[in-house]
Amino acid sequence: MPAPMADFPKPSAGQPITMSQDGVLAVPDNPIVPFIEGDGTGPDIWRASVRVLDAAVEKAFAGKKKIEWFEVFAGEKAFKTFGDWLPQGTVDAYKQYLVGIKGPLTTPIGKGIRSLNVALRQMLDLYVCLRPVRWFKGVPSPVKDPGSVDMVIFRENCEDIYAGIEWEAESADAKKVIAFLEKEMGVKKIRFPNTSGIGIKPVSREGTERLVRAAIQYALKFNRKSVNIVHKGNIMKFTEGAFKSWGYDLAASEFRGQVVTERESWILGNKEANADLSAEDNAKQIEPGFDMAPPDAQKEFIEEVNQALALWETHGGGKWKKMLRIRDSIADITLQQVLTRPKEFDVIATLNLNGDYLSDALAAQVGGIGIAPGGNINYVTGHAIFEATHGTAPKYANLDKVNPGSVILSGEMMLRHLGWNEAADLVIKGMDGAIAAGTVTYDFARLMGGAKEVKCSEFADAIISHMG
Repeated sequence: MPAPMADFPKPSAGQPITMSQDGVLAVPDNPIVPFIEGDGTGPDIWRASVRVLDAAVEKAFAGKKKIEWFEVFAGEKAFKTFGDWLPQGTVDAYKQYLVGIKGPLTTPIGKGIRSLNVALRQMLDLYVCLRPVRWFKGVPSPVKDPGSVDMVIFRENCEDIYAGIEWEAESADAKKVIAFLEKEMGVKKIRFPNTSGIGIKPVSREGTERLVRAAIQYALKFNRKSVNIVHKGNIMKFTEGAFKSWGYDLAASEFRGQVVTERESWILGNKEANADLSAEDNAKQIEPGFDMAPPDAQKEFIEEVNQALALWETHGGGKWKKMLRIRDSIADITLQQVLTRPKEFDVIATLNLNGDYLSDALAAQVGGIGIAPGGNINYVTGHAIFEATHGTAPKYANLDKVNPGSVILSGEMMLRHLGWNEAADLVIKGMDGAIAAGTVTYDFARLMGGAKEVKCSEFADAIISHMG
């Protein structure tokens, strides 16, 4: 029998967060916030994190606001208590109270749910995986200038590989799909059809638009300089290539007066530098292969120039320089350039697999996954779950040893999502202060000269003391 929410001990005080008709969160002074402490090191991390978050709220609002924490269950604790890895009551709690947080969860071994994290995201349609990446001064890093990394990744959370449409190699279903592809669709590219597993990745216009819309709205709200659409459209033209095209189309149709594409900026800049420049000469400057292109392609380049110049009244004369820049880059090149030219990247909008690679690669530059925060958000319904981005590390369970930074900073994201920026700022201040003082957990201490190694709980104490 699935465990309902009534089986969980509900807080005696507090009110639910709601979503207003105009799409704005209505947050009471004592919101009920569901949490999952997590598996493995989760309980240690949660005990440290909740003290930091409560201290920040108490100090920021002088006791006038308080989070009423509501424990819900998933993972090993849920299975041992209710015989269910993900009780229905947990899903219902996140649905009802809109905003919650969670620690790391074990993925059950064997058939069934492949990942509890993925299941929660799909059940609540949390289509944005939000991963801000920044460096805290003093954190050990493998790169020369980690302070140049200041990016926010909007990773599509419900399509691409998370859709999970695949068939095992040599299974009856795989053979059926391959036979259909070869006989009905005329596919000839499967090199070894008899032993191939088959996977399908859906990428939709609607899924793309809502992700890119959220990325652009975030960039405009927080005065970021650019949104970079990262894709592998040079190979997967009708999925990742479509993601790029739909992203540009959405930017132009819904945000035309606030954005400029990178190529439009080149065209407008060329015209500003030389008012007598013809459309054809302008096209040659933005497209080095213009002279070798076939006539039809040359016409397209010239038409692109004319369309950009049609924006002159709103974007010309340097006006575009103050607008949000929309650009794109191939995924493999992006993984190289976030290392070599990190200052060129700001907000990134990308599909699921690309975002997985990028977020972890960037986390490595600023201290590792142990201090990387994350949130899963549906900006339409208001549902959001903020979470640890690392694993459960069971060998360190109950040792009060590991770095709680990922959950603490995910909580900081949650506070900012609620509009409690004063409390969020105190979390950052405390984290900055503790690390700068060299009061850190073992993972940082072993790489920092002169650092004082402290326990997980003591790191929380240090953060709180540095809030001022």
